[in-house]
Amino acid sequence: MPRNRYMVAIVLLTFFVISLVTNILGPIVPDIISSFHVSLTAAGFLAFAFFIAYGVMSIPAGVLVERFTEKPVMVAAFLAGTLGSLSFALFPAYRVAIVSLFVIGAGMATLQVAVNPLLRVAGGEEHYAFYSTLAQLVFGSASFISPRIYSYLVLNLNGRSSGQNAFLLLLGRWTPTGLPWASMYWIFAAFTLLMVAILSFSRFPRVQYTAEERVGSWEMYRSLARKRVVWMYFIAMFAYVGCEQGTADWISKFLYQYHGFDPHTAGATAVSWFWGLLTGGCSIGMLLLKIFDSRKVLIGAGVGALFCLSAALLGPANVSVLAFPAIGLFASVMWPIIISLALNSVAEHHGSFSGILSTAIVGGAIVPVIIGGIGDRVGLRGGMSFLYVTFGFVLSVGFWAKPLISNATITLKKASAEAVV
Repeated sequence: MPRNRYMVAIVLLTFFVISLVTNILGPIVPDIISSFHVSLTAAGFLAFAFFIAYGVMSIPAGVLVERFTEKPVMVAAFLAGTLGSLSFALFPAYRVAIVSLFVIGAGMATLQVAVNPLLRVAGGEEHYAFYSTLAQLVFGSASFISPRIYSYLVLNLNGRSSGQNAFLLLLGRWTPTGLPWASMYWIFAAFTLLMVAILSFSRFPRVQYTAEERVGSWEMYRSLARKRVVWMYFIAMFAYVGCEQGTADWISKFLYQYHGFDPHTAGATAVSWFWGLLTGGCSIGMLLLKIFDSRKVLIGAGVGALFCLSAALLGPANVSVLAFPAIGLFASVMWPIIISLALNSVAEHHGSFSGILSTAIVGGAIVPVIIGGIGDRVGLRGGMSFLYVTFGFVLSVGFWAKPLISNATITLKKASAEAVV
């Protein structure tokens, strides 16, 4: 099948929009608390509404894509994103936010399931690793940019800028005076609606799913559910996503509450750099994985993340504002290592196991709520101390993981070849 660079570009653009929409919750948490006068727990429920949709939709999305193909499912997913964004942009209220974020999350989760097989076919199996890495870089760049768009809109719509262009004047008419941060959802609505138009006029290639990409039967899920190692890796993935979102969602609020940093500038910048280092650290991780066993890399990353967490929570302002983003650098290798160790720890049903691991994204829904709940009782510093538990479990994987195949695959292949001779 000829390679389709146009479709590769569409997939990369899809990753960009998914990330742009997904990773804005952290910067806006302080605004949500002050604008809607809600508790830390209630603010955490916004992340819960968004990421619980990921957990709920991961497996059903695979079924939908296999039945209806990628194009109609992706168009429907972006329409869900548009509907959710418009509903909050038009009616900015806490209860509307809960529903709209769930709808947006369901759409983004469905897109993530659909685009990976599409990228493999459009870019070519032999280039899949390269394009997957490129997609993660695009994803990370949007995470880095999104908080900066937020800062630009809030500062300018608040009238801190001496002059406003036609775009800001128009956006200002549609956004309530006291809620300039809600303008982000007009931006999201525009991006998702544009993607609906682009996809509607695009021609999609035919996708043949590999065993790893297929959803699998219920019997496969039952078989896997009886294995202790499957549950251990589910908890590990749950903990990791909880670490990621539990850190990002509360950085800005913590820096404002304990050190007085403006959430619209320094807070948003810290969140932006957290996602930037989370992306950039992948290249360092790739180099380390060529030299060391992945379990040792994971242990080192876990220790580094816990050290930075301690510095962020207990250090002075100038240390905390740097230590929080640095956590992203160490967390960058955790996701791919846990995924690879998990899939290399079972001999079959990898597609179904991938679906189970995808549902563990609900960790991003539950951990921020736990942090908020503890924070309402003992303070946000105490609430964020719960991250010691989640990062600690991720660190433990490096000690108890026993993969059937380690990341030193060349050595194993050589030994296997010698055994055959």
